[in-house]
Amino acid sequence: MKPHGTAKLRAARSDLVLTLSLVTVSAQMAGAPAAQAMDRARVEPGIELEYRLQGTGEPVVLVHAGLFAEWFQPLLEESALAARYRLLSFHRVGYAGSSRVAGPVGIARQAAHVRSLMRYLGIERAHIVGHSSGGNIALQLALDAPEQVHSLSILEPALPVGGGSERLLATRQAAMAPIVEQFRAGDKAAAVDGFMRMVSGPAYRAPFDQALPGAFDRGVAAADTFFGQELPAIQQWQFARENARRITQPVLAVVGEKSLEVSPIWNERQQLLLAWLPNVQGFELPGTTHLLHVQNPRGMAEALASFFARHPMAGAP
Repeated sequence: MKPHGTAKLRAARSDLVLTLSLVTVSAQMAGAPAAQAMDRARVEPGIELEYRLQGTGEPVVLVHAGLFAEWFQPLLEESALAARYRLLSFHRVGYAGSSRVAGPVGIARQAAHVRSLMRYLGIERAHIVGHSSGGNIALQLALDAPEQVHSLSILEPALPVGGGSERLLATRQAAMAPIVEQFRAGDKAAAVDGFMRMVSGPAYRAPFDQALPGAFDRGVAAADTFFGQELPAIQQWQFARENARRITQPVLAVVGEKSLEVSPIWNERQQLLLAWLPNVQGFELPGTTHLLHVQNPRGMAEALASFFARHPMAGAP
């Protein structure tokens, strides 16, 4: 009887392993995030942000773009950064499991959240990387707390277009109008897709889904934050030549090679950064649109690591 009981126990264990495996596969197929649980930090009364701190070395703070909280996930897996730097990634207010708030959430307020998160973690100074609207937040952080910013890497920020670009701005606004209408009508998936097509081109979906499975649906879930809070904040944010001149830290201004084909606004914004910032270097990431590190994470990681190495922090390990 004893051997028979042992066989039954082994069979039960095998069934349990198989069941757990099927649950895991099902969750992945359903687009459930596979990332590890994140820690939380209070950055202002009533607001907590999810964050993850990994690796050792000089600190690097990653400020993600709008819609998708996991924009930087492919970059976190690249050894050029992960093996050499202490990487701080977090979910901005209104995204994923971070706090949601009612009313406006401006760019300066979100820059203050980054300051608070760095202080909470004992990070006095860091390399700051910002993508799209995250680039706006990074620039604002450099203006408001220059002592906390060692270098800036600005990845296709959502800058106001410069003077003389009224026609470009009008074209952009005309393209946005039906997208906002879709959102207001309740078709959030169409609004998210329309926005992504506008900024990243019509072929964005395949490389996006391959790199970040399930992220599109999570972006649809965050559409209220993006269209209701983030876009108004971007439209209200001001950044002029006199602001840019105050940013004296080394800056890497990144634009996607194929972004220049998607819309002339990306070249306009890149040229503005190159003309206005006093200590800036331009970089064109091969083979990419606004997806940038989602399409070419290795190229982006290597470019960032090279830039950080050229501008090391004093006394860093």
